[in-house]
Amino acid sequence: MLFLQRIPRLVRWIVSVLLLFLLLMTLGRFIIFWKFNPPGKAFSGSAFIMGLRFDARVVCVIGLLMLLLCAIPYINPFKNSRAKTFWNILLPVLFLLMILVLAIDYYHFDYLHQRLNATVLNYLQDAGISFSMMWQSYPLPWVGLALILAFLLGRLLFSRLLARYMEQESFYKRKARLLYVLTFLVLGGFIFGKIGQFPLRWSDAYTLSDDFKANLALNPFQSFLSTLNFRNASYDIQKVKAGYPLMASALGLSRPDSNALNFERIVPASGVSGNRPNVVLVICESFSAYKSSMYNNPLNTTPYFAELCRNGIFFDRCFTPAYGTARGVWATITGIPDVESPKTASRNPNAVDQNTIINSFEGYNNFYFLGGSATWANIRGVLTNNIRNLKLYEQDDYNAKKIDVWGISDKNLFLEANKVLRQQTSPFFAIIQTADNHRPYTIPAEDRDQFKLRSFSADSLKRFGFESNEEMNAFRYTDFGYEQFMEAARKEKYFDNTLFVFIGDHGIRYNGTLEHFPKSWTEQGLTCEHVPLLFYAPKLLQPKRISDVCSQVDVLPTIAALAGTGYRNNSLGRNLVDTTPAPPNIPGQQQKYAFVIDHDVKTIGLVGNQYYYLKNLKTGKEEMVSMTGNEPVPVNPQTDSLRSYLQKLTEAYYETVKYLLLNNKKKP
Repeated sequence: MLFLQRIPRLVRWIVSVLLLFLLLMTLGRFIIFWKFNPPGKAFSGSAFIMGLRFDARVVCVIGLLMLLLCAIPYINPFKNSRAKTFWNILLPVLFLLMILVLAIDYYHFDYLHQRLNATVLNYLQDAGISFSMMWQSYPLPWVGLALILAFLLGRLLFSRLLARYMEQESFYKRKARLLYVLTFLVLGGFIFGKIGQFPLRWSDAYTLSDDFKANLALNPFQSFLSTLNFRNASYDIQKVKAGYPLMASALGLSRPDSNALNFERIVPASGVSGNRPNVVLVICESFSAYKSSMYNNPLNTTPYFAELCRNGIFFDRCFTPAYGTARGVWATITGIPDVESPKTASRNPNAVDQNTIINSFEGYNNFYFLGGSATWANIRGVLTNNIRNLKLYEQDDYNAKKIDVWGISDKNLFLEANKVLRQQTSPFFAIIQTADNHRPYTIPAEDRDQFKLRSFSADSLKRFGFESNEEMNAFRYTDFGYEQFMEAARKEKYFDNTLFVFIGDHGIRYNGTLEHFPKSWTEQGLTCEHVPLLFYAPKLLQPKRISDVCSQVDVLPTIAALAGTGYRNNSLGRNLVDTTPAPPNIPGQQQKYAFVIDHDVKTIGLVGNQYYYLKNLKTGKEEMVSMTGNEPVPVNPQTDSLRSYLQKLTEAYYETVKYLLLNNKKKP
């Protein structure tokens, strides 16, 4: 006890207050567990420990505020006895606020099976109706009475607690300032939440790989604040239903239902002799098509990959729905474009529950390899919560050393992944995400002798799409990484029965003139989304170059089709090797289109083989430009009809995407 008395009374008082708040939040979590725990699901200590960490972040913010306020002598109750009135009002109010939020969180979970989030603010738009619903559904008078009693209880607890510490003698004289600094650092450490490069985030709850456990762990205060930027992220159900017939036709839905908004397609397995090929999907950082050798760039930056393309099924007109790595990973994994703005869908806690076709590969071991940390853009929650039995490898899981902010080099990432894959005795689905083709454009010293840096004039670099020799060599280094990986994989047993897939996460905007592309690629910004897409399996696939337009969202359905795996598809993706023609009832309907959104200039559009239609969401301005040349689109009844069709289909795509972002949940 003498040791505790040497700790400043202020610090002991603050810690006692925080423990009371922490106890209250833990009690709220137990109530959620007792009331809503699914039948047969065991108690989850991991969820409660994770929840305790979230709760500690919140209460330590209160503690830090108390410490800073008490640095003002007039507000410090141990230096000014009149200040106790201030604290005997503030702390009970905070206590009441916490109970109120926990109560709202409880009823919110009861109503929507989600922890409290900022979308609750949308009910204020129809406050009268919302209040009537609550009055008729919940015992509000009793809740109000309970809150009054809670305030009185809080007033009693905190006033007695403060009085107790004010009556105690103070034995500390020296080292007091040091203890205050230490307290400040400890509180700050709990607010950060964990040891590492990134703080504790809501997405860490979803590493528990169970929706109820994740919801149980979440703290309503953090969930509410994390979703403030997404409170208006919703959809207009009437617009979704109005566009549904067009979408049903475009997606080839076999069981359309405009009332239930059914987008589900069940595709049966088509494997031959029970063969179950492995899958390695490589998501390539900033793999801009126009910068590569496959599109006749004179700098010949990717000769090895170009050779792979000549020996695989290469789609040379593939487009990502949007620009950005997080958006690219999202579209590839879920099959749904990311239309969230300004932040990404991966950062929206309300959208984290997503169906992915990867889970249709039953009996497969699932891997995700990236050279850095999966904490960026909260992508860890998207991966671990939605891909069953996923083994996630990050920078600290490898023997190779970090070279920059993005972790280990791409070459070492590939070789580390190969070490894991060659040990597998069961079929596997592995995703490898590269990062070196990104500032600061690091080329590891260990590879420079073999890789050999090249240099071009500033004029040549600019003319062919590069800002500097550093950027150009980083782009070349990706090709070097592909070569090291594929040549290492050829020596392994798994190679002959593996489907390798390469897709760019996004392209890079180019503002000049590209010799081998129509003006629409640059003037309408399509270089941001144009990426190579390659399916490579020399023992399984016949080489072919295909120039039909396709999208990043088509990757997983096509992988499943090529692997002969049956799957449930609730996304906008389609099987690119399906040769069934669409009925040509409407001009352009027999064609396939790729949906594109430019978050910077606020346009949405559809890219087709012949034309690109786009509409500005802010101004309403519409354009239709050629995808095959630089001539203006001719004005005639056929193009007028096509423009009208694309205008309606684009709107239908956009409204459908907004709906599916929140309604593509995985099935139990």
